Formats: sequence, C-alpha cells, structure tokens
Amino acid sequence: MTPLPANSPTLEEYAGTCPEFRRWCDGYGVFRHSRETRRQAMAMARDLVSRGCQPDLPTVFAHLAALDRLASAGLWLVVHMTYANRVDPSGAELAAHDFKTKPEGHTGGALNMVPAYGAYLVLNALTGETRSWLMGQGHCVAAIDALNVLTGNLHPEQAARYSTPDGLSRLASDFYSYRQRPDGGVAAPLGSHVGPHTAGGVLEGGYLGFAELQYAHMPLPGESLVAFLSDGAAEEQRGSDWVPRWWRAEDTGDVLPVMIANGRRIEQRTELGTRAGLERFGQHLEHRGFAPLRFDGRDPAAFVCALYHMQQQLQQQRRQLATGALNYPARIPYGIAETEKGFGFYGAGTNAAHNLPLPGNPRLDSRARELFNSHVRQLWVDPAELTGATALLCRHGAQQRPLERDHPLAVRAPQSPVIPEIAAATGARSPMAAIDDFFQALVLANPQLRPRVGNPDELASNRLSGILAALKHRVTDPENDQESVHGQIITALNEEAVVSACLANKAGLNLVASYEAFCVKMLGAIRQELIFARHQKMAGRPPRWLGFPVVASSHTWENGKNEQSHQDPTFCESLLAEMNDGVRVLFPADYNSTLAVLPEIYQARGELACMVVPKRQRPCVFTPDEARLLAQQGAFIMDEDTSPGEPLLLIANGAYQLSELIRACERLRDTGTPFRLVYLQEPGKFRQPRDSMEADRCLSEFERERLLPSRMRHRVALTHMRPEVLRGHLWPLFPEAGRSRVLGYINHGGTLDEAGMLFANGCSWAHALAACADICDRPAEDWLSGPELAALAGQGNPEIITRALP
Repeated sequence: MTPLPANSPTLEEYAGTCPEFRRWCDGYGVFRHSRETRRQAMAMARDLVSRGCQPDLPTVFAHLAALDRLASAGLWLVVHMTYANRVDPSGAELAAHDFKTKPEGHTGGALNMVPAYGAYLVLNALTGETRSWLMGQGHCVAAIDALNVLTGNLHPEQAARYSTPDGLSRLASDFYSYRQRPDGGVAAPLGSHVGPHTAGGVLEGGYLGFAELQYAHMPLPGESLVAFLSDGAAEEQRGSDWVPRWWRAEDTGDVLPVMIANGRRIEQRTELGTRAGLERFGQHLEHRGFAPLRFDGRDPAAFVCALYHMQQQLQQQRRQLATGALNYPARIPYGIAETEKGFGFYGAGTNAAHNLPLPGNPRLDSRARELFNSHVRQLWVDPAELTGATALLCRHGAQQRPLERDHPLAVRAPQSPVIPEIAAATGARSPMAAIDDFFQALVLANPQLRPRVGNPDELASNRLSGILAALKHRVTDPENDQESVHGQIITALNEEAVVSACLANKAGLNLVASYEAFCVKMLGAIRQELIFARHQKMAGRPPRWLGFPVVASSHTWENGKNEQSHQDPTFCESLLAEMNDGVRVLFPADYNSTLAVLPEIYQARGELACMVVPKRQRPCVFTPDEARLLAQQGAFIMDEDTSPGEPLLLIANGAYQLSELIRACERLRDTGTPFRLVYLQEPGKFRQPRDSMEADRCLSEFERERLLPSRMRHRVALTHMRPEVLRGHLWPLFPEAGRSRVLGYINHGGTLDEAGMLFANGCSWAHALAACADICDRPAEDWLSGPELAALAGQGNPEIITRALP
C-alpha cells in the first residue's frame, strides 16, 4: 500500500475534520480499532482513492463503519441461530419460550468467522471485484449464512424462505432443526456445514485440512481467492505449507490465505493458542516460503486491511516475476488473524465456546437466559441503521459485478474438451499405456484447459512415462529434464495433497495415478467431493467441472514384490459403496478397454471415476468395437458354449481374473460342459439402484437379463475385490446362495508373483473349476486331474496350477 505522505495530517487531526473517519474510529458494539489498524486503514484508503476504486477517503471510512454494523448484526444473528427459535429485530429481550428445546451449533468458530467473511464482502465492495472464497472450517457456516441473509446474497430457495418479514426467525428456527421432507431429505435449505444452499459455497469443509491442500490450485489467472483456514487444520494436515512450491503466476490467480487463529480445538487449546506457538508458526511459515502477516482477528477492518495488503504484495511479485526480477518460489502472503474463540459473546476463549458457550439452556435456565439477553444487547443493530449499511455495501449492479453467490469458482463451467482419436492396440500392451497415450493427446488438443497430474511418486513405474516427459514434475529448482518450474505434475509423497491438487483444478483436465494400496489415503478428500457434488445436483445446480479418473495401478494382484501392505483393494471397494451417479468404478482388462472408457470419463460433468488398471503387459482381448460396447454396457459376453445341458455362468471382474476364467473355460469346453463367460468391467451398473438418480446409471432388468440370464442358475465369479464386497453390492446377480460362488481377495499375500497371489487367495482357474463342481454337485475330477486336486488341497505342488497362467 502507498505510505502516508510526510505532510499528511495526523490521524487525530483527520478525525476532527472527517465525520466518517471519526464515526468509524469510535468503534461499534464489541469492535474496537487499534491505532495500528487505523494507520493501515488510512494507507489503504489513500491507495483505493489513488487507484480510482473509491471517490474519496470519507467514502472508504463510511464502508468500514458500515462493516462494523454488518458484522455486529452477524454476531447477533449467529448466537440466535444457536439458541433461539425466534428473532426480534427490535432488540427486545427473549422469553423462555423463544429458545430452542435443544440448542446446537459450532458457535465459537462461527462468531470468529463473522468479521472475516464480512471483511471479504466489504473488500469486494471497496475494490469493485468479486473474489472467490473458500472456508476450510465448514462447521462455521452459520457466519456465512447469517451475513448472506443480511446482505441478500442468496440462492433462490434461501431467498424465498429467509428474505421475508419473518425470515430471520425462520433462519434461526431452521438451524439444526433436523426437520425432514416426506422423502426423508433435509427440509430446510440450510445445513450444519457449507452445502449447496450456501451462497458461494464450493467445499463442505467437513474434513479439516483439505481446503489448505486445494486453494493454491483453484483460481485461474485474473481471479482472486480468499481462503479462510483453521489453526487446528494447520496442526493436522501435512502439505498445507507447500503452497509456495506449487503457486505460479502464469497459470494461477491470486491466493489470499487467512488463518483464524483462535487457539482452540473442541476440548483443548492448540499449539497456536500460546504466544510462543504463534511465534514458532510464523517462523515455520517464513522457512516454507510464506510472508506471514499477523493482525487483530477481532476487528473486521483489520481483516480488510490485511487482505488488501496481501493482494498488493502478491501482485507486486507477479510484476517482478514477469520481468525476471524475481524467481520462484514467490513468497505467498499469509494472514494470521489473532483472536479468541467465540469473541463477541459470553464464554469467549474457553473450551465451551466451541459449541454451546452458555452454562445452560436459556429455555430452562434463567441465569443462562439473562446472560444471553445481556450479551446480545451489545451486538444488536437498529434495523434502519443496518439497512443503510447494507445499502452502501451491496451495490453490485452499480459496480457491474456479480454477487458473491456467483463468484468464479462457484460457477466454474469449462468448455467441453476436444477428444483425441487414439489408435487401438493389438498384441500385448500395458493397459496403463492407454492412459498415457490418451492424456498426452487430450492435453495437447485442449491448450485452453489447465492440466494437473496428481502423483504420489513413480509415474514411470506406473507406465506413464510419456506424461512425465511431456508435462514434467513441478519444482522450483529443476535438476533434470523431467522437472520444470512450470511443470503440470504435482508430486509429493502425500496422497491427500496430490489428489487435492486435481480436485481443486475444476477449470481444467486432471489425472491422478497411484499404487492401489496407497489410494486409500485419498478416500476422505474424494468422498467429501462426491457428497458435495451430489448435493448440488439435488439442489438443482449440478456441478459443471470436467470429470477425471483416479487410477489405481501397481495393484493388489501384481504388487507382490512389495509385500502384503501393497496388496489392498479397499479403495475400489469403498468407492463402489458410493453412488454410481457420482463415481464409476471400472476394471478395464486390456489396452483397448482402458482406452474406450476415457472419452466418456472426461466428457462427464461433476463426476469421478475409479479405474483399477494393470500396469504389466496384458493380451488385447477386446477389439475396438467390443471395447466400446463393453464401456457402454459395463459387461461383455466373452465366450459361450451351447452344448446340451444346464450351463454355467462365469463372471470375471478384473484383468487377471479374466485370464483365469478363460483358462477354466478351456477345460469346460474340452469336456462338453455348456457355459457363458461374461466380463464385468463396471460392477455398479448391475446393482439394485438405491434411488432414482442412481437408477439412471444402472442397467435395466431387461439389459441385465440379456447379459446374465436368470435361466443360468449356476454361477461362479472371480473378482479383483474381496468376494463379500462383490456379492453384497451385486446381490441381484447371485439370487441363489447355494448355486453360486464368488472368489476374490481373502487377505492372503506376500512376496508372490501374480499367479502365486491368485493361488494363495483361492482365485486360480483351478479353484474356479472346483467351485463349479461344488455348486453343480459334480465331482471335481470331471475337470481337474489328481495332481491338480492335490495342489488345491494343499498337499501338492502349486506350480502345477500357477504355471498355467496365460
């Protein structure tokens, strides 16, 4: 900011000549403005006027005075949301019957967020720019909803309910009401965390720490993002201090992180709750490449000044980077708002402030009721004065800018990508090579879409060497030709950090690839995204970001060299439990089937895909046309023998499982046994849908019957997953327990090759034939030799089975 001229009047002198400045300096309610904040505000005001953002200094201070009143009303309303069923705008005391039977809320954190979010709104008004916002501590949403209602920044469903004469009472009554619609859904357009009804909300914030991992990858050049962060998350989440390592002016907008340092978790103080802890944290930030800025988090104006100064600092570095006067990493400004939890109300600074700060329920406890009424009295704002404040601050039409509800991240809708044509393969190739070939071509064909690759490590090991050569690891000091300052591959041995980089890049093209066993660490971040996206659909505003796959390779059946810790199908099993309309779980078996599913994945909107893909060479068993049909249907009839007799239905789910059943079918055909072999690539299409949205992504009963006819009663399935998972989710495919068997991973493993893993888990071709004999009440000797049966019984040489792996 521009320093004050040497001949400028003192703050005291100016207060005597400018009523607007004096009015603001006097404070309001619980808000007081330190001399340092006044000095910073004056410097900011002069800068705003010199840049033409505001006509004069009095107008700037009128905005800041209006902010005090808006923020005070916000504190007042937040406390009512926790405790009251009714709001009295006149400020009259509430009686016992006006309070909730069971109060609830994350009151302390929400109170801390009121001056922060209010300052964000006013900074936008002062500069005429609608910045994006993000809040990692989603449980503080009462602050956002309260200020949005007071300023009219609402989605239609909230405006219809809360912009009426009794709207504030409805807002308070709806908060944690637990009321349901007839269909079981939440009745109120309001939640305990940021949700699809929260105007401008883009992240639930239910998992602390993920906002910290995402904000650096969100805005595009020309955009700005204010990220409100939690001091508790700073203790919890590794990777939040890597932002200077990733941020680049050439492909990313301004990021303005602000930590609310209130010093308390739920039950105890954080390390940052001490002066020494804050000092150490500031030093840590400096060592990690940030430029920390500590300020008074109890003062809304201090937030405005800090955010304004931080953006000016970052934009100055942009100019220096563009001219070559500065090299990466840039020093990212980082605001630390020092406050006490629950500032502005009774119990501030105590553990009780987190949830219910009063010592009792005001409906039942007269002392608690007295405390409530006395403490909200100093927060109350006369309705006429509040109306004047909001009228000054909410001039979006005159400023020709969108409401904060419609900030850039909230309405993200990149153009549909050009889908490249990739030649099919013949012979044996790694299915991962299809992803390598396709994504390189996709990025090349769509230079307008920012690419991100999330990589915990070993892209080359996962057969993505072409992507590595083309896009390169992002570093600040390259040491070889696989690294670049402007690389598009985010590499860190932290699965949450790398998947978050792609989940955040809703403006572009994304790919995440990892060892299957380690993908489990990504589940929290992915599930939060899936839930938020589905809730957006249910609210009638479906997300428009481009879909992408999270690829689990070096998977359970081919990772024996790294012991059983690397043999874990939990990731795909867990995502199969999520709703099909949000995430597809796919098991392509060869290059062509992998290639065939990718166009639809990248053309989808607001959806993810889990792809379990072998990295080792596999025979191409599908022609291009067959692969496309498989992608469409989710399953494909691989082979069939129509000899007389009751046929067996064999179902393969997974590349190695398919090879085993192909081998088993040879024995069946040799003995004249009728069978049908079906490859099941997308199990979710065959489940019984759990609601109407999911039903649109599942096959109809007629389509299921065509592929897996009910007349074929004897069924054996081999799955990549644990057998209970497939049988449980796809129970319609196994209606008769006594006539069906599902074989899969049974938690056996170790340093074994693929064939050894299959044998150890009872999933070889021979085990499949033994299961066929069991359900058909036939002797296994019909299909297996004596030595083979001895091997299955644990009394022979396993190699007689394992050496037959194709």
